[in-house]
Amino acid sequence: MADKGAMSGGDTVDAMSSTIYEGRSQKQIPDNALQVDAVPEQYMKYNMNYKYTGMCVIFNNKNFHPNTAMSSRSGTDVDAGNLVKTFQKLGFQTMVHNDQTCDGMLAKLQEAAKTDLSQMASFVCIFLSHGDEGMLYGIDGAKEIKEFTSIFRGDRCKALVGKPKLFFIQACRGNEFDAGVETDSVAEEKSTPLKKIPIEADFLYAYSTAPGYYSWRNTGNGSWFIQSLCHVLDRYGKELEVMQLLTRVNHKVALEFESSTNQVSINEKKQIPCIISMLTKELYFNC
Repeated sequence: MADKGAMSGGDTVDAMSSTIYEGRSQKQIPDNALQVDAVPEQYMKYNMNYKYTGMCVIFNNKNFHPNTAMSSRSGTDVDAGNLVKTFQKLGFQTMVHNDQTCDGMLAKLQEAAKTDLSQMASFVCIFLSHGDEGMLYGIDGAKEIKEFTSIFRGDRCKALVGKPKLFFIQACRGNEFDAGVETDSVAEEKSTPLKKIPIEADFLYAYSTAPGYYSWRNTGNGSWFIQSLCHVLDRYGKELEVMQLLTRVNHKVALEFESSTNQVSINEKKQIPCIISMLTKELYFNC
């Protein structure tokens, strides 16, 4: 339950700047709208009753310009091929773009955002590339991940307002290794008067690794994260909710993979994916 005393005094933001006006909200959310149980259950699931489960755009960056000092990503073609099969099986229209520059990726995403998405229940974008914390590489350099994802914000892509937008990012997020630790046990709502939703709502970001860490890829079998994602979606994709699916992906990557290399300094290392969700409903790929 919201703190009525705090609400009655006007809303503000947690910012250090004093230039942000602290004024009384023009609209207050009724107490009954803050009760989760007041929302009918049928409104707590995304509507997937469309011709297609969604559009799935895959960027497969393998060969990088010498000036980036980035190595070729052997094994990424295996990831791309498996992703196409997996998402087509779930009812997605898929397309793969190989070896794209940063501007090329932006152009392809802007083009996707302007296409007719009326028969798409959702949107998925998958990046297979090099990266760093908050950054993603095209074959010619890096840009902030937000530059790519913000194209689909509610105020920029009206066709996807209220629809789930999922981004899967197979890329490093830093230069730390996870050495692991030994363990003894491993086991359209009419019920609310609000007419607006946040522009950042209905996004989900699934990163292959935690902030600050390397992401592992096998040159023959593909990356640990994409291998696990395809395995879980192939087996449970039309049965479980998306957060359940991704939790199983986390479990598989964390417990079934460990680096094996002749270099002692990077041998027996681990990895854990990271999920950031702004979804407002439950998501099932069972349309």
